[in-house]
Amino acid sequence: MGFIQIIDYRTECPEAVDRLLTEWINGSAGLRTATRTRVCRDRDDPTHYMEILEFDSYDDAMVNSELAVTNATHEAFVPLCTDGPRFINLDVIRDEPWQL
Repeated sequence: MGFIQIIDYRTECPEAVDRLLTEWINGSAGLRTATRTRVCRDRDDPTHYMEILEFDSYDDAMVNSELAVTNATHEAFVPLCTDGPRFINLDVIRDEPWQL
């Protein structure tokens, strides 16, 4: 089954973080193993964000984390955070698409 990594952080610079993500997407094209990303903002705390990254497997996530562009992005990302980042690593044990 799949693997999900949640990056939980707070920032006062969401535009700068978004630019970093765009740079990572462009710089990791053809190399990255993440299959999807979602960036979410807490409705009750506009400085609180979570990025949800999806991978086919834990091993794929580890390959992704070893990319030079991932490490460079992380180094630039940390100073933009007022809290975190914290990484939550989840093995998918059940995945069902729901139709309305």
